[in-house]
Amino acid sequence: MRIREMTQDDIDAVSRLRARSFQHAYVGLVPQSHLDAISLERESGRLRDWFEAGTGVVDHLVAEEGDGDIVGWACVGPYRGEEETEPAGGHEPGGDGELYALHVRADRIGTGTGRALMDTGLELATGRGFGRILLWVLEGNARARRFYEKAGFVPDGHTQSTRVAGQDIPELQYVRPLL
Repeated sequence: MRIREMTQDDIDAVSRLRARSFQHAYVGLVPQSHLDAISLERESGRLRDWFEAGTGVVDHLVAEEGDGDIVGWACVGPYRGEEETEPAGGHEPGGDGELYALHVRADRIGTGTGRALMDTGLELATGRGFGRILLWVLEGNARARRFYEKAGFVPDGHTQSTRVAGQDIPELQYVRPLL
């Protein structure tokens, strides 16, 4: 397995991975109707728009097996803040970075794929001069919380709720110093 920069040619594979990852990881955490309604076309369109609008400060990474299969994806960039919904266009040196997303194919959970993606993302964030990296995780996602805590992230006390299919889903913000 190798970690590399995502290309436009990876968008459909990453979209399938994201959709299946959501459907696997969030069972019991978000309404099943939402998981059942995830559309590969919609995911692909969203990711394509987000990827193509890239500002040069957002890093999209994929974990690729020797046969070319994409088994993981991560996205790191400037901290979006609580008000923004898409990555910011720039950042101040020493400002905060954010791990926007990290998805691993279900059969690769526990194999080191997620850790390799995250470590590469953290190296890139450090190289961009971010002093800390933040992320949001569903409060009820115990597996993800353990994963991030083992990697040195700690909850910082900030919370928010995301409304999904008419239900408020609580999230916790985690932080890790980089420098």
